[in-house]
Amino acid sequence: MFKTIIDAWKLPEVRKRLLFTLLLIIVFRFGTHISVPFVNLGLLNRIASQAGEGVMGLVNLITGGAFSRLSIFAMSISPYISASIIVQLLGMLIPSLEVMMKEGGEQAKSKINKYTKIITLLLAAVQGTGLYIGFSQQGLFTETSIVAGIAVVVALVAGTAFLTWLGEQITKKGIGNGISLLIFAGIVASVPNQLISLMGAVVENGKLNITNLITAVSIIISVVVLVTSVVYVHIAERRIPIQYARKIVGRKMYGGQNTYIPIKPVMAGVMPVIFASSFITFPAMIIQIFFANHINNGGLVSGLYKLSVATSLNSVSGWYLAGHAIFYMILIIVFTFFYTLAVFNPAEIATNIKQNGGYIPGIRAGKPTVDYLSNVVIKLTAFGSLFLCFVAIVPMIARIFTSANIGFGGTSILIIVGVAIETVLQLESQLKLRHYKGFLE
Repeated sequence: MFKTIIDAWKLPEVRKRLLFTLLLIIVFRFGTHISVPFVNLGLLNRIASQAGEGVMGLVNLITGGAFSRLSIFAMSISPYISASIIVQLLGMLIPSLEVMMKEGGEQAKSKINKYTKIITLLLAAVQGTGLYIGFSQQGLFTETSIVAGIAVVVALVAGTAFLTWLGEQITKKGIGNGISLLIFAGIVASVPNQLISLMGAVVENGKLNITNLITAVSIIISVVVLVTSVVYVHIAERRIPIQYARKIVGRKMYGGQNTYIPIKPVMAGVMPVIFASSFITFPAMIIQIFFANHINNGGLVSGLYKLSVATSLNSVSGWYLAGHAIFYMILIIVFTFFYTLAVFNPAEIATNIKQNGGYIPGIRAGKPTVDYLSNVVIKLTAFGSLFLCFVAIVPMIARIFTSANIGFGGTSILIIVGVAIETVLQLESQLKLRHYKGFLE
Protein backbone atom coordinates (compact mmCIF):
# COMPACT_ATOMS: atom_id res chain seq x y z
CA MET A 1 0.00 0.00 0.00
CA PHE A 2 2.76 2.46 0.96
CA LYS A 3 4.65 1.59 -2.24
CA THR A 4 1.51 2.37 -4.21
CA ILE A 5 1.18 5.75 -2.50
CA ILE A 6 4.81 6.50 -3.32
CA ASP A 7 4.21 5.45 -6.94
CA ALA A 8 1.15 7.70 -7.09
CA TRP A 9 3.11 10.63 -5.70
CA LYS A 10 5.83 10.11 -8.32
CA LEU A 11 3.32 10.55 -11.15
CA PRO A 12 3.04 14.31 -11.88
CA GLU A 13 -0.58 14.18 -13.05
CA VAL A 14 -1.82 12.08 -10.11
CA ARG A 15 0.21 14.17 -7.64
CA LYS A 16 -1.34 17.31 -9.13
CA ARG A 17 -4.84 15.87 -8.66
CA LEU A 18 -4.10 14.89 -5.05
CA LEU A 19 -2.69 18.32 -4.19
CA PHE A 20 -5.62 20.04 -5.91
CA THR A 21 -8.11 17.96 -3.90
CA LEU A 22 -6.27 18.67 -0.64
CA LEU A 23 -6.11 22.40 -1.40
CA LEU A 24 -9.86 22.69 -2.00
CA ILE A 25 -10.63 20.71 1.18
CA ILE A 26 -8.42 23.17 3.10
CA VAL A 27 -10.38 26.04 1.52
CA PHE A 28 -13.59 24.36 2.68
CA ARG A 29 -12.30 23.97 6.23
CA PHE A 30 -11.13 27.59 6.28
CA GLY A 31 -14.56 28.79 5.13
CA THR A 32 -16.31 27.01 8.01
CA HIS A 33 -14.73 29.61 10.34
CA ILE A 34 -16.02 32.67 8.43
CA SER A 35 -19.30 33.79 10.00
CA VAL A 36 -22.07 35.55 8.12
CA PRO A 37 -22.46 39.31 8.80
CA PHE A 38 -24.30 40.86 11.77
CA VAL A 39 -23.90 37.84 14.09
CA ASN A 40 -24.13 38.29 17.86
CA LEU A 41 -20.84 36.57 18.71
CA GLY A 42 -21.59 36.21 22.43
CA LEU A 43 -24.89 34.43 21.85
CA LEU A 44 -23.36 32.42 19.01
CA ASN A 45 -20.66 31.08 21.35
CA ARG A 46 -23.28 30.01 23.88
CA ILE A 47 -25.26 28.20 21.17
CA ALA A 48 -22.07 26.59 19.86
CA SER A 49 -21.29 25.22 23.32
CA GLN A 50 -24.66 23.42 23.23
CA ALA A 51 -24.21 22.17 19.64
CA GLY A 52 -24.02 18.55 20.70
CA GLU A 53 -27.71 18.53 21.62
CA GLY A 54 -30.53 18.21 19.11
CA VAL A 55 -30.49 18.89 15.38
CA MET A 56 -27.62 21.35 15.86
CA GLY A 57 -25.31 18.48 16.73
CA LEU A 58 -26.52 16.28 13.88
CA VAL A 59 -26.23 18.96 11.18
CA ASN A 60 -23.05 20.30 12.76
CA LEU A 61 -21.43 16.87 12.32
CA ILE A 62 -22.10 16.87 8.56
CA THR A 63 -21.01 20.50 8.08
CA GLY A 64 -17.80 20.12 10.07
CA GLY A 65 -18.79 22.73 12.67
CA ALA A 66 -19.96 25.32 10.13
CA PHE A 67 -23.57 25.29 11.36
CA SER A 68 -22.75 26.00 15.01
CA ARG A 69 -20.54 28.92 13.91
CA LEU A 70 -23.24 30.14 11.49
CA SER A 71 -20.55 30.45 8.86
CA ILE A 72 -21.08 31.11 5.16
CA PHE A 73 -21.04 27.31 4.76
CA ALA A 74 -23.70 26.74 7.44
CA MET A 75 -26.12 25.14 4.96
CA SER A 76 -23.28 23.10 3.46
CA ILE A 77 -24.42 21.24 0.33
CA SER A 78 -27.77 20.10 1.73
CA PRO A 79 -29.69 22.24 -0.84
CA TYR A 80 -27.69 20.54 -3.61
CA ILE A 81 -28.49 17.08 -2.23
CA SER A 82 -32.19 17.98 -2.02
CA ALA A 83 -32.06 19.38 -5.56
CA SER A 84 -30.48 16.16 -6.84
CA ILE A 85 -33.30 14.13 -5.28
CA ILE A 86 -35.92 16.44 -6.82
CA VAL A 87 -34.34 16.19 -10.29
CA GLN A 88 -34.22 12.38 -10.06
CA LEU A 89 -37.89 12.29 -9.04
CA LEU A 90 -38.85 14.69 -11.84
CA GLY A 91 -37.01 12.39 -14.24
CA MET A 92 -39.46 9.63 -13.31
CA LEU A 93 -42.47 11.92 -13.83
CA ILE A 94 -41.47 13.95 -16.92
CA PRO A 95 -40.90 11.77 -20.04
CA SER A 96 -38.64 14.29 -21.82
CA LEU A 97 -36.38 14.58 -18.77
CA GLU A 98 -36.31 10.78 -18.40
CA VAL A 99 -35.18 10.42 -22.04
CA MET A 100 -32.51 13.06 -21.44
CA MET A 101 -31.19 11.16 -18.41
CA LYS A 102 -31.09 7.85 -20.30
CA GLU A 103 -29.20 9.38 -23.24
CA GLY A 104 -26.31 10.25 -20.94
CA GLY A 105 -24.48 12.44 -23.47
CA GLU A 106 -22.42 15.47 -22.52
CA GLN A 107 -25.16 17.85 -23.66
CA ALA A 108 -27.81 15.98 -21.66
CA LYS A 109 -25.58 15.90 -18.57
CA SER A 110 -24.92 19.63 -18.94
CA LYS A 111 -28.65 20.41 -19.05
CA ILE A 112 -29.44 18.19 -16.06
CA ASN A 113 -26.57 19.79 -14.14
CA LYS A 114 -27.96 23.22 -15.03
CA TYR A 115 -31.43 22.29 -13.76
CA THR A 116 -29.92 20.90 -10.55
CA LYS A 117 -27.98 24.13 -9.94
CA ILE A 118 -31.05 26.31 -10.50
CA ILE A 119 -33.10 24.24 -8.03
CA THR A 120 -30.13 24.31 -5.61
CA LEU A 121 -30.06 28.12 -5.61
CA LEU A 122 -33.84 28.32 -5.11
CA LEU A 123 -33.75 25.86 -2.20
CA ALA A 124 -30.72 27.62 -0.71
CA ALA A 125 -32.54 30.96 -0.86
CA VAL A 126 -35.60 29.50 0.88
CA GLN A 127 -33.52 27.68 3.51
CA GLY A 128 -31.28 30.71 4.05
CA THR A 129 -34.31 32.95 4.55
CA GLY A 130 -35.73 30.45 7.04
CA LEU A 131 -32.44 30.36 8.96
CA TYR A 132 -32.29 34.15 9.14
CA ILE A 133 -35.91 34.53 10.28
CA GLY A 134 -35.65 31.77 12.85
CA PHE A 135 -32.32 32.85 14.36
CA SER A 136 -33.19 36.55 14.30
CA GLN A 137 -36.21 35.72 16.49
CA GLN A 138 -33.72 34.25 18.97
CA GLY A 139 -31.67 37.46 18.92
CA LEU A 140 -28.71 35.93 17.13
CA PHE A 141 -28.25 38.92 14.80
CA THR A 142 -27.29 42.45 15.82
CA GLU A 143 -29.20 43.88 12.85
CA THR A 144 -32.67 42.76 11.78
CA SER A 145 -33.34 45.21 8.96
CA ILE A 146 -34.29 44.15 5.43
CA VAL A 147 -30.80 45.04 4.18
CA ALA A 148 -29.19 42.94 6.92
CA GLY A 149 -31.50 40.03 6.13
CA ILE A 150 -30.66 40.19 2.43
CA ALA A 151 -26.94 40.32 3.24
CA VAL A 152 -27.15 37.22 5.48
CA VAL A 153 -29.24 35.23 2.98
CA VAL A 154 -26.95 36.21 0.08
CA ALA A 155 -23.91 35.11 2.13
CA LEU A 156 -25.51 31.73 2.90
CA VAL A 157 -26.63 31.15 -0.69
CA ALA A 158 -23.20 32.18 -1.99
CA GLY A 159 -21.59 29.75 0.46
CA THR A 160 -23.71 26.86 -0.81
CA ALA A 161 -23.06 27.84 -4.44
CA PHE A 162 -19.33 28.02 -3.75
CA LEU A 163 -19.30 24.59 -2.07
CA THR A 164 -21.20 23.12 -5.03
CA TRP A 165 -18.57 24.61 -7.33
CA LEU A 166 -15.78 23.25 -5.11
CA GLY A 167 -17.32 19.79 -5.31
CA GLU A 168 -17.51 19.97 -9.10
CA GLN A 169 -13.89 21.08 -9.37
CA ILE A 170 -12.72 18.21 -7.15
CA THR A 171 -14.68 15.73 -9.28
CA LYS A 172 -13.28 17.12 -12.54
CA LYS A 173 -9.70 17.97 -11.61
CA GLY A 174 -9.07 16.08 -8.37
CA ILE A 175 -9.55 12.58 -6.99
CA GLY A 176 -12.92 11.20 -5.90
CA ASN A 177 -16.48 12.53 -5.83
CA GLY A 178 -16.24 16.17 -4.76
CA ILE A 179 -19.61 16.42 -2.99
CA SER A 180 -19.00 13.22 -1.02
CA LEU A 181 -15.46 14.31 -0.12
CA LEU A 182 -16.73 17.61 1.34
CA ILE A 183 -19.14 15.72 3.59
CA PHE A 184 -16.33 13.28 4.41
CA ALA A 185 -14.02 16.17 5.39
CA GLY A 186 -16.69 17.69 7.62
CA ILE A 187 -17.28 14.44 9.52
CA VAL A 188 -13.57 13.62 9.85
CA ALA A 189 -12.99 17.08 11.33
CA SER A 190 -15.20 16.07 14.28
CA VAL A 191 -13.25 12.88 15.04
CA PRO A 192 -10.66 14.53 17.37
CA ASN A 193 -13.43 16.06 19.51
CA GLN A 194 -15.20 12.70 19.68
CA LEU A 195 -11.99 10.99 20.84
CA ILE A 196 -11.32 13.71 23.42
CA SER A 197 -14.87 13.34 24.74
CA LEU A 198 -14.44 9.56 24.92
CA MET A 199 -11.15 9.84 26.82
CA GLY A 200 -12.66 12.46 29.13
CA ALA A 201 -15.38 10.01 30.11
CA VAL A 202 -12.79 7.32 30.88
CA VAL A 203 -10.69 9.58 33.12
CA GLU A 204 -12.84 11.74 35.41
CA ASN A 205 -11.16 14.13 37.86
CA GLY A 206 -7.87 12.29 37.44
CA LYS A 207 -9.43 8.93 38.32
CA LEU A 208 -10.04 5.96 36.03
CA ASN A 209 -13.72 5.12 35.56
CA ILE A 210 -13.81 1.34 35.00
CA THR A 211 -17.40 1.33 33.71
CA ASN A 212 -16.70 4.03 31.15
CA LEU A 213 -13.43 2.30 30.21
CA ILE A 214 -15.29 -0.92 29.41
CA THR A 215 -17.82 1.08 27.40
CA ALA A 216 -15.04 2.90 25.51
CA VAL A 217 -13.24 -0.35 24.68
CA SER A 218 -16.53 -1.88 23.51
CA ILE A 219 -17.17 1.15 21.28
CA ILE A 220 -13.68 0.95 19.75
CA ILE A 221 -14.02 -2.79 19.06
CA SER A 222 -17.48 -2.24 17.54
CA VAL A 223 -16.16 0.53 15.29
CA VAL A 224 -13.29 -1.68 14.07
CA VAL A 225 -15.70 -4.55 13.31
CA LEU A 226 -18.15 -2.23 11.53
CA VAL A 227 -15.40 -0.59 9.47
CA THR A 228 -14.05 -3.99 8.41
CA SER A 229 -17.49 -5.26 7.41
CA VAL A 230 -18.27 -2.05 5.49
CA VAL A 231 -15.01 -2.37 3.55
CA TYR A 232 -15.75 -5.99 2.58
CA VAL A 233 -19.32 -5.25 1.48
CA HIS A 234 -18.30 -2.18 -0.53
CA ILE A 235 -15.62 -4.03 -2.51
CA ALA A 236 -17.65 -7.26 -2.89
CA GLU A 237 -19.26 -7.98 -6.26
CA ARG A 238 -21.31 -10.64 -8.04
CA ARG A 239 -19.81 -11.37 -11.45
CA ILE A 240 -22.31 -12.29 -14.17
CA PRO A 241 -20.43 -14.22 -16.92
CA ILE A 242 -20.87 -13.04 -20.51
CA GLN A 243 -19.91 -15.21 -23.51
CA TYR A 244 -19.53 -13.62 -26.94
CA ALA A 245 -20.14 -15.67 -30.08
CA ARG A 246 -17.29 -16.22 -32.48
CA LYS A 247 -17.35 -14.46 -35.85
CA ILE A 248 -15.28 -15.33 -38.91
CA VAL A 249 -14.39 -12.37 -41.11
CA GLY A 250 -12.27 -13.43 -44.07
CA ARG A 251 -9.60 -15.70 -42.68
CA LYS A 252 -9.70 -14.25 -39.17
CA MET A 253 -11.85 -15.24 -36.23
CA TYR A 254 -13.17 -12.55 -33.91
CA GLY A 255 -14.96 -12.70 -30.58
CA GLY A 256 -15.50 -15.75 -28.49
CA GLN A 257 -13.94 -14.17 -25.41
CA ASN A 258 -15.35 -14.44 -21.91
CA THR A 259 -16.06 -11.40 -19.76
CA TYR A 260 -18.39 -10.51 -16.90
CA ILE A 261 -20.69 -7.82 -15.53
CA PRO A 262 -19.71 -6.82 -11.96
CA ILE A 263 -22.75 -6.13 -9.76
CA LYS A 264 -22.11 -4.76 -6.27
CA PRO A 265 -24.43 -5.13 -3.28
CA VAL A 266 -24.16 -1.38 -2.69
CA MET A 267 -23.95 0.11 -6.19
CA ALA A 268 -25.36 3.38 -4.85
CA GLY A 269 -22.36 3.82 -2.53
CA VAL A 270 -22.99 6.20 0.36
CA MET A 271 -25.57 8.34 -1.44
CA PRO A 272 -28.62 6.57 0.13
CA VAL A 273 -27.21 7.27 3.61
CA ILE A 274 -26.50 10.91 2.75
CA PHE A 275 -29.97 11.36 1.24
CA ALA A 276 -31.67 9.64 4.20
CA SER A 277 -29.71 11.73 6.74
CA SER A 278 -30.66 14.98 4.99
CA PHE A 279 -34.30 13.92 4.68
CA ILE A 280 -34.75 12.77 8.28
CA THR A 281 -33.23 15.92 9.82
CA PHE A 282 -35.23 18.36 7.66
CA PRO A 283 -38.38 18.42 9.89
CA ALA A 284 -36.26 19.05 13.00
CA MET A 285 -34.44 21.92 11.32
CA ILE A 286 -37.74 23.58 10.35
CA ILE A 287 -39.09 23.09 13.88
CA GLN A 288 -35.97 24.47 15.57
CA ILE A 289 -36.02 27.55 13.33
CA PHE A 290 -39.73 28.42 13.36
CA PHE A 291 -41.18 26.59 16.40
CA ALA A 292 -38.31 26.59 18.90
CA ASN A 293 -40.66 27.54 21.77
CA HIS A 294 -42.73 24.37 21.25
CA ILE A 295 -39.89 21.84 21.35
CA ASN A 296 -40.24 21.08 25.08
CA ASN A 297 -44.01 21.49 25.50
CA GLY A 298 -44.80 17.79 25.04
CA GLY A 299 -47.12 18.31 22.07
CA LEU A 300 -47.13 17.10 18.48
CA VAL A 301 -44.32 19.46 17.44
CA SER A 302 -42.18 18.27 20.33
CA GLY A 303 -42.80 14.62 19.46
CA LEU A 304 -41.95 15.14 15.79
CA TYR A 305 -38.76 16.97 16.75
CA LYS A 306 -37.63 14.21 19.13
CA LEU A 307 -38.47 11.54 16.54
CA SER A 308 -36.42 13.36 13.88
CA VAL A 309 -33.24 13.81 15.96
CA ALA A 310 -33.61 11.13 18.64
CA THR A 311 -30.02 9.93 18.29
CA SER A 312 -28.51 13.35 19.04
CA LEU A 313 -30.54 14.09 22.20
CA ASN A 314 -28.88 13.32 25.52
CA SER A 315 -32.09 12.08 27.16
CA VAL A 316 -34.90 10.65 25.07
CA SER A 317 -37.35 7.77 25.37
CA GLY A 318 -36.43 4.45 23.79
CA TRP A 319 -39.68 4.64 21.82
CA TYR A 320 -38.43 7.73 19.99
CA LEU A 321 -35.13 5.97 19.26
CA ALA A 322 -36.99 2.92 17.93
CA GLY A 323 -39.29 5.08 15.79
CA HIS A 324 -36.33 7.06 14.47
CA ALA A 325 -34.47 3.83 13.63
CA ILE A 326 -37.45 2.34 11.76
CA PHE A 327 -38.08 5.52 9.76
CA TYR A 328 -34.37 5.86 9.01
CA MET A 329 -34.19 2.24 7.80
CA ILE A 330 -37.17 2.76 5.50
CA LEU A 331 -35.53 5.84 3.98
CA ILE A 332 -32.22 4.02 3.44
CA ILE A 333 -33.95 1.07 1.74
CA VAL A 334 -36.05 3.35 -0.49
CA PHE A 335 -33.10 5.53 -1.52
CA THR A 336 -30.85 2.49 -2.09
CA PHE A 337 -33.31 0.91 -4.53
CA PHE A 338 -34.14 4.29 -6.09
CA TYR A 339 -30.49 5.18 -6.72
CA THR A 340 -29.56 1.65 -7.90
CA LEU A 341 -32.39 1.52 -10.44
CA ALA A 342 -31.36 4.97 -11.65
CA VAL A 343 -27.79 3.86 -12.44
CA PHE A 344 -28.40 0.21 -13.47
CA ASN A 345 -30.91 -0.53 -16.23
CA PRO A 346 -31.25 -4.31 -16.85
CA ALA A 347 -33.20 -3.82 -20.11
CA GLU A 348 -30.56 -1.50 -21.54
CA ILE A 349 -27.70 -3.81 -20.51
CA ALA A 350 -29.48 -6.86 -21.98
CA THR A 351 -29.97 -4.98 -25.26
CA ASN A 352 -26.30 -4.00 -25.40
CA ILE A 353 -25.22 -7.61 -24.74
CA LYS A 354 -27.48 -8.90 -27.53
CA GLN A 355 -26.38 -6.25 -30.03
CA ASN A 356 -22.74 -7.17 -29.45
CA GLY A 357 -23.39 -10.87 -30.00
CA GLY A 358 -23.11 -11.82 -26.35
CA TYR A 359 -25.22 -13.89 -23.99
CA ILE A 360 -25.31 -15.11 -20.41
CA PRO A 361 -24.60 -18.88 -20.35
CA GLY A 362 -27.80 -20.80 -19.65
CA ILE A 363 -30.01 -17.71 -20.12
CA ARG A 364 -31.87 -16.93 -23.35
CA ALA A 365 -31.43 -13.49 -24.92
CA GLY A 366 -34.16 -10.87 -24.62
CA LYS A 367 -36.69 -10.83 -21.78
CA PRO A 368 -35.19 -13.84 -19.92
CA THR A 369 -31.87 -11.95 -19.70
CA VAL A 370 -33.65 -8.82 -18.44
CA ASP A 371 -35.53 -10.86 -15.82
CA TYR A 372 -32.34 -12.63 -14.73
CA LEU A 373 -30.37 -9.39 -14.34
CA SER A 374 -33.30 -7.72 -12.55
CA ASN A 375 -33.60 -10.64 -10.15
CA VAL A 376 -29.87 -10.56 -9.33
CA VAL A 377 -29.85 -6.78 -8.84
CA ILE A 378 -32.95 -6.82 -6.61
CA LYS A 379 -31.53 -9.58 -4.38
CA LEU A 380 -28.11 -7.93 -4.06
CA THR A 381 -29.62 -4.49 -3.49
CA ALA A 382 -31.94 -5.91 -0.83
CA PHE A 383 -28.92 -7.37 0.97
CA GLY A 384 -26.93 -4.14 0.52
CA SER A 385 -29.75 -1.93 1.80
CA LEU A 386 -30.30 -4.14 4.86
CA PHE A 387 -26.57 -4.07 5.56
CA LEU A 388 -26.56 -0.26 5.38
CA CYS A 389 -29.53 -0.22 7.75
CA PHE A 390 -27.76 -2.56 10.18
CA VAL A 391 -24.61 -0.43 10.34
CA ALA A 392 -26.62 2.78 10.64
CA ILE A 393 -28.80 1.62 13.55
CA VAL A 394 -26.28 -0.42 15.58
CA PRO A 395 -25.42 2.66 17.73
CA MET A 396 -29.15 3.31 18.23
CA ILE A 397 -29.73 -0.28 19.38
CA ALA A 398 -26.73 -0.04 21.71
CA ARG A 399 -28.12 3.15 23.22
CA ILE A 400 -31.58 1.64 23.80
CA PHE A 401 -30.10 -1.20 25.86
CA THR A 402 -27.05 0.50 27.42
CA SER A 403 -28.01 4.23 27.51
CA ALA A 404 -24.61 4.98 25.95
CA ASN A 405 -24.82 8.02 23.63
CA ILE A 406 -22.38 7.27 20.80
CA GLY A 407 -21.95 10.55 18.95
CA PHE A 408 -19.81 8.98 16.24
CA GLY A 409 -22.51 6.69 14.88
CA GLY A 410 -23.06 4.21 12.08
CA THR A 411 -24.00 6.91 9.59
CA SER A 412 -20.62 8.58 10.06
CA ILE A 413 -18.83 5.24 9.65
CA LEU A 414 -20.73 4.45 6.45
CA ILE A 415 -19.96 7.84 4.93
CA ILE A 416 -16.29 7.91 5.96
CA VAL A 417 -15.52 4.34 4.87
CA GLY A 418 -17.67 4.51 1.74
CA VAL A 419 -16.16 7.76 0.50
CA ALA A 420 -12.64 6.56 1.36
CA ILE A 421 -13.13 3.35 -0.65
CA GLU A 422 -14.61 5.19 -3.64
CA THR A 423 -11.69 7.62 -3.60
CA VAL A 424 -9.12 4.82 -3.30
CA LEU A 425 -10.73 2.92 -6.18
CA GLN A 426 -10.60 6.02 -8.36
CA LEU A 427 -6.96 6.57 -7.46
CA GLU A 428 -6.35 2.90 -8.21
CA SER A 429 -7.87 3.31 -11.68
CA GLN A 430 -5.60 6.31 -12.29
CA LEU A 431 -2.58 4.17 -11.40
CA LYS A 432 -3.70 1.21 -13.51
CA LEU A 433 -3.95 3.48 -16.54
CA ARG A 434 -0.25 4.09 -16.08
CA HIS A 435 0.55 0.38 -15.51
CA TYR A 436 0.94 0.57 -11.72
CA LYS A 437 -0.61 -1.86 -9.25
CA GLY A 438 -3.52 -0.54 -7.24
CA PHE A 439 -4.20 -0.46 -3.50
CA LEU A 440 -6.41 -3.54 -3.67
CA GLU A 441 -3.99 -5.76 -5.60
